[in-house]
Amino acid sequence: MADSSFDIVSKIDRQEVDNALGQTAREVATRFDFKGTGASIEWKGEEAIEITASADDRATAVLDVFKQKLVKRNQSLKILDASEPRQSGQVSKIGIALKEGISSEDAKKIGKLIRDEGPKGVKSQIQGDELRVSSKKRDDLQQVIALVKEQDYDFAVQFTNYR
Repeated sequence: MADSSFDIVSKIDRQEVDNALGQTAREVATRFDFKGTGASIEWKGEEAIEITASADDRATAVLDVFKQKLVKRNQSLKILDASEPRQSGQVSKIGIALKEGISSEDAKKIGKLIRDEGPKGVKSQIQGDELRVSSKKRDDLQQVIALVKEQDYDFAVQFTNYR
């Protein structure tokens, strides 16, 4: 019998992030507490978002609204790498980078966890920016998924290609 396997990945659902950004932009445009503050949120290239407002606290408030919209769309806040508010002329800006993929050292950490605490006979191998986990028993794979979910990593994890 062939091994069962799944992949541990850290991917961004760009459509959901774009929808959350659009909802945030509409809410900022209509909310009373953002009137006259010049608050806005927009894409800056493929992997970055920029928030602009007249004051640091207003920019931070826009970021909070954006985070709420992401949570409602089942997106992990760990995909966001937001900078501190910085002054740029008359306005305050926050740059947000989107984090995608598992770095090789993070993949090694997960692999070590699976080897040390996971069931025997479970193998893991790094494939680019994802980690393939395989075993003869599907129950062992379920235990590995539960084990990895318990950990608190600084990146979002999803489980794909379960077969």
